[in-house]
Amino acid sequence: MDKIYAVAEQYRHFIISKQFVNEKAAGYMQSWVEKFLFFARDFRDEPFEHVLSRFEHMLEEKQGIEDWQRKQANDAIILYHSHFRRHLDGDSAPISNLNSWQQIQPKVQEWMRIKHYSPRTEKTYLQWIQRFLFYVQQHGDDQQLSVSDYRDFISYLATEKKVSAATQNQSFNALLLLFRHILFIDTKELPKTIRAKVHQRLPVVLSIDEIKSVFAEVEEPYRLMVQLLYGSGMRMSELLRLRVQDINFDQCLLVVHGGKGDKDRTTILPESLVEPLKKQMQRVKELHIHDLKEGFGAVWLPTALSRKYPNAAKEWCWQFIFPANKISRDPEAGVMRRHHVYDKTLQSAMRRAVKRSGINKPASLHTLRHSFATHLLMQGTDIREIQDLLGHKSIETTMIYTHVVRGLKSNAISPLDMLDR
Repeated sequence: MDKIYAVAEQYRHFIISKQFVNEKAAGYMQSWVEKFLFFARDFRDEPFEHVLSRFEHMLEEKQGIEDWQRKQANDAIILYHSHFRRHLDGDSAPISNLNSWQQIQPKVQEWMRIKHYSPRTEKTYLQWIQRFLFYVQQHGDDQQLSVSDYRDFISYLATEKKVSAATQNQSFNALLLLFRHILFIDTKELPKTIRAKVHQRLPVVLSIDEIKSVFAEVEEPYRLMVQLLYGSGMRMSELLRLRVQDINFDQCLLVVHGGKGDKDRTTILPESLVEPLKKQMQRVKELHIHDLKEGFGAVWLPTALSRKYPNAAKEWCWQFIFPANKISRDPEAGVMRRHHVYDKTLQSAMRRAVKRSGINKPASLHTLRHSFATHLLMQGTDIREIQDLLGHKSIETTMIYTHVVRGLKSNAISPLDMLDR
């Protein structure tokens, strides 16, 4: 017990000396680390990320702990694991040699997985870091990474490559993670970086008749998926990850777990899709029973649920609503299992339907989400309710649909047209 208190005290001095936090915050973070270390004594044989998931779950179930406190606890433990323990092990020297990608990659992956980044974000960030290293090798004067290399690369993307603001911000965030949390390089000069100006673009929205035309052209078995996207306002990734337990037929609700920003929410289940979904679930259940007989039937589970509940992966409630046609090898776990429908397959079905319908708009699956929000607004639905259904963090994000409504159904009359009345 005394050893835990001593380690936590060392940790507090370390994060203050590195200027990660101020002295007041360091005291709170020391307290969280103490709690975590006492908690972790019962799980000595488990990997760190599994113990952290257990600890986070315990905090979620505990009364009186606010969301900001849970975040503070998570940050404190991440600093302990990724910085302080490395310091104790004598591995605190920054990685600055460009030939050390084999060192950088696993450390970046570990950081993002502990922080619960999505697999897609992890893949994208690693690609940006590789592009950055290649750029420095081509344009840098030496083999030592610095903030000036970072600044030059971001400016290069904005001024020469002229990438979109969203793409540039994505690369900026990826490299910020690399410099701050992996290389431990001071990034105070980063505001001087030239960055692309963010322009507000109106989303592409289909009219009611255009929606009907697209639905008529979508081939099976993708029509139900496309209709559910429009009827619920979900993102494509949220639809594909939908599981049996996420559907509430009694209240006509869909539960979205781990949406953008790792947030949960509920949204509408269209009454017209209740029966088609029940039939789809019956087909999936028959497929699941067949897979179990063949020795399969286990699906991928998020975080450490597969360790906490060893039999959950084969239970009916965890199965995907829209499973893939074939069983394939999980690239991470290395086991054979049935995943959900491949995203590019669904995207291709949507592109074919739009082309056959003759609609001259760059409509995609995400266009259905924009159309969902816009059509609700046209019906008079409160914009705060639409914000909740979409899972937007800020009302300003949802407000963009008010401009789209004006384009589809304008109540304003030009003063010029009033002259002849």
